[in-house]
Amino acid sequence: MPFTIIRNDITRMNVDAIVNAANEQLRRGGGVCGAIFAVAGVADLEAACTRIGHCETGSAVATPAFALPARHVIHAVGPVWRGGDHGEEQALRSCYRTALSLAHELGDASVAFPLISSGTYGYPKEAAIDVAIDEIRAFLADDAHEMDVFLTLFDVDAMRAANGRFGPITALINDWYAQHSPFRRRSRWEGSLPSVGRTSAPYANEALDDTAAYGAPTQAPQALPTAAPHEGAPRRRGRTRFSLDKLLQRVDAGFSQTLLTMIDQRGLKDSDVYKRANMSRQHFSKIRNNPKYQPKKHTVLALAVALRLSLADTRLLLERAGFALTTADARDVIVEYFIERGIYDIYEINLALYAYDQPLLG
Repeated sequence: MPFTIIRNDITRMNVDAIVNAANEQLRRGGGVCGAIFAVAGVADLEAACTRIGHCETGSAVATPAFALPARHVIHAVGPVWRGGDHGEEQALRSCYRTALSLAHELGDASVAFPLISSGTYGYPKEAAIDVAIDEIRAFLADDAHEMDVFLTLFDVDAMRAANGRFGPITALINDWYAQHSPFRRRSRWEGSLPSVGRTSAPYANEALDDTAAYGAPTQAPQALPTAAPHEGAPRRRGRTRFSLDKLLQRVDAGFSQTLLTMIDQRGLKDSDVYKRANMSRQHFSKIRNNPKYQPKKHTVLALAVALRLSLADTRLLLERAGFALTTADARDVIVEYFIERGIYDIYEINLALYAYDQPLLG
């Protein structure tokens, strides 16, 4: 996946380049910077930084990574937040652009960023996330930039609280879990909502009913047909209404064929699709060249977003891969929320999924 938001300790990321939230003097600091120096080896990294001496705000320099599981440390100097009227956004954008360009020049195929300037430098988390995503997206949009980029965050709850865009999603999911679970333990949990997306939640692995997110079904579900008398009894050879061969000839098109038909109908190029789906070119080539390709569900959902499918067409594409949208899965609830509103920005969707500890698309 070209761009991934991940919850991890950045010093444990097994990538080619780890980005350090540095200061202009390139000295050991606190937070992310202090942790990177400690794991890399303080003496070695300090000596390398001393040889460089200085780095302007909005720029970046590189040193070896020493004991870190990486080739390089890219020291990117973000701005100190002074209210937003002192060029902070421009400096932060420059910081990401310079670091990504430097990693590309060094031949690094993967790079992990912290959320630069959002710690002791005080840059508001929601605004810092928007800048990071914008600049990473713009970099990866260039066909020449084949790179896996990770935005490594640690405090999910703080990020969710800082990011007001998740308010409607929080209300939707909480209402869903509170109102539509036939297994809700009212006596014990009344007035208390489970923590969505965590395995410790009381209903994390329980099935929810199929009531739609935005109202009850327009018609009652049809009863399953009952078997005719003796329908299950053995039949004599030659009396079967349809032979197995004829039934197999009626099998619908598979996932890959359905996907390629949808792409052709929309007049899209392959690069349009895999970039919108946050997917590597190599991964997409496997799908295109293998009619029997069996995708993961997150891949199908990503492609549905990339093609900007309606909910009906999304369900069709999922069906052809052997999946379905379900109210028992918080990820499906979130993806359906965005599709129903015509929001097909996979970065925005993945940010919401990350905030609720759900698997990302791509």
